[in-house]
Amino acid sequence: MAEAKELLSPEEALRALDESEYSEDEFNEMMSLYEGTMDSIEQGEIVPGTVLDILEGVVVVDIGFKSEGTIPVAEFGDPPTIEIGDEVEVFLESVEDQEGQVVLSKQKADFMRVWDRIKDAQDADQIVEGRLVRRIKGGIVVDLFGVDAFLPGSQIDIKQVKNFDQFIGQVFPFRIIKLNKNRRNIVVSRRVVLEEERGRLRKQILETLEVGQVRTGQVKNITDFGAFIDLGGLDGLLHITDIVWGRVGHPSEVLSIGDEVEVKVLNYDEERERISLGMKQLTDHPWENIEEKYPVDQRVMGKVVSITDYGAFVELEQGVEGLVHISEMSWTQHIRHPSKLVSINDEVEVMVLKVDKDEQKISLGLKQIQPDPWLSLDEKYPPGTRMVGKVRNLTNFGAFVEIEEGIDGLVHISDMSWTKRIRHPNEIVTKGQEVDVVVLNIDKDRRRISLGHKQTIENPWAELAITYAVGNTTQGKVFRLLERGVVAELDGDVEGFVPASQLGIADLSRPEDYFSEGDTIPLKVVEFDEEQKKIVLSVREYLRDVEEAEAAEFIAAHPLRELVGDSEGGSDDEASAEDGAEADGEPSVEAEAEAADDPSAEAEAAEDADASEAETVEARDDSEDAESEAASEDPVPVAEAEAEDTEADASAKPETELAEEKALDS
Repeated sequence: MAEAKELLSPEEALRALDESEYSEDEFNEMMSLYEGTMDSIEQGEIVPGTVLDILEGVVVVDIGFKSEGTIPVAEFGDPPTIEIGDEVEVFLESVEDQEGQVVLSKQKADFMRVWDRIKDAQDADQIVEGRLVRRIKGGIVVDLFGVDAFLPGSQIDIKQVKNFDQFIGQVFPFRIIKLNKNRRNIVVSRRVVLEEERGRLRKQILETLEVGQVRTGQVKNITDFGAFIDLGGLDGLLHITDIVWGRVGHPSEVLSIGDEVEVKVLNYDEERERISLGMKQLTDHPWENIEEKYPVDQRVMGKVVSITDYGAFVELEQGVEGLVHISEMSWTQHIRHPSKLVSINDEVEVMVLKVDKDEQKISLGLKQIQPDPWLSLDEKYPPGTRMVGKVRNLTNFGAFVEIEEGIDGLVHISDMSWTKRIRHPNEIVTKGQEVDVVVLNIDKDRRRISLGHKQTIENPWAELAITYAVGNTTQGKVFRLLERGVVAELDGDVEGFVPASQLGIADLSRPEDYFSEGDTIPLKVVEFDEEQKKIVLSVREYLRDVEEAEAAEFIAAHPLRELVGDSEGGSDDEASAEDGAEADGEPSVEAEAEAADDPSAEAEAAEDADASEAETVEARDDSEDAESEAASEDPVPVAEAEAEDTEADASAKPETELAEEKALDS
């Protein structure tokens, strides 16, 4: 029985007594054993226990008391590492709660067990290691010697951390910065450890740092003007211009935060502790032996990296760029802006035109990749070639006609009509119109083509010589009023000149006083000059050969118009006009009256009046040169010039054009 007593637990002994298997003495002995167990358990202490069961959310633990205690599963770790039958140490908070159960805690037991160790580490300012377990509000829970410690978000790293989850599961060294035993509160910091290490490395770097050193660092931060490199406790600035030899729009195109890079110390301000770093200085300068790498007339491939108003920059290799000037982009087109032909990042083939190593400049050509069409243009379009072209632009002196894509020729106003005297090309053609032209001349050196429109039809002056022989009569329509007479439009799309003295009105000094544009008047040919393309007409000679009634009817149909202002002012104006005419060597009204009976004198007067026309025709080439040069300097292509270009030209006419207009007026 004694052996049985030793084998039975207090609970078993009580059950046995209930079953009346023991005597009263045995019962008292068993109760004394049970009371002994009660005396050995005190609240506020760590006691051993055995896991009896694991239920949903709780673990049942037997500590040898009259009832078991329960502990939340979460106190056994995440995930929990506990099994039925495991021996564990728990903290007895209370021997009995409101429900008569024992109140136990695994976490408090763990805290009490390692408290001395944690306290000693704080007192000695020691570094302790912990594993980051889970994220909570404001920071991360750290497993420190088996107990939970709190790592605030501001103490995770030296720099601000936005993503806490990246650290979960990692083991780091910490400093204990705060302890509270009663509240079981432990606060740790990783930042303090990093700052201490950073300070140690900083001191070491400052002692050994020299200009010209090559060091390895980590990209810490990136800005628009460069990147900050952590050399291990000390930051240096890698400026955007020192990253690579070539062009960089933003440092992020080459670097990323966290990259390990090798840099060279360019400058060190010891007083301000500022370090300038460079990456490109670790490689050879790309302009060394540049003439050998890119000889003149060599074709190379490159990438368009920048576009300006005057051209495009093409990168041939990292750190080597060349300029394709806008004038070197097309043989035939007047480029308004380089973006019309190329775009950023385009891969283009170019030709090396010039290399200047000292200035680090390379001139490139885009048009030189293609043959120059002007070199064979005279073979393709020899003089006399007829074709249809499109009017691309109008100027005061002629019209530019496109004969093939990008190649324009000039039709001068003197080559637009056999019979009409053209003041402006818009009297014959309009912009965008397709017209027949003939090649008159090609100047390859000056890149100019002279075209003719009137040459597409036969010269009508041989037939007109018959129709308008001297002495023939006809009718004409007043086309233009001049001081010395009128220009009359005749059948056959030809014009003739009627001097004021031959208009059939006595004492006529101002044709506009008696005639209006559009009036139909009878005429007689008094001179026909086929070579000078000139017809002189007379109303007076016509009226001499008709009945008096018809002459009177004509005079009655053209009465003197009412003049503006007093008669004396008008007389002064007329006298001034006459004086001016005489001063210019032109026949006055009196001179014309004296010559009224001499038709040949009238012809000579008309011939003098048109003398400047021949000079204008001779000066045509000069005007073409001046205008073409102006056009070549203008980056606006002829094909894209707007109508206002014509108005701008009219406001600044060259002297040759003024001479032409004066000749036409005469």
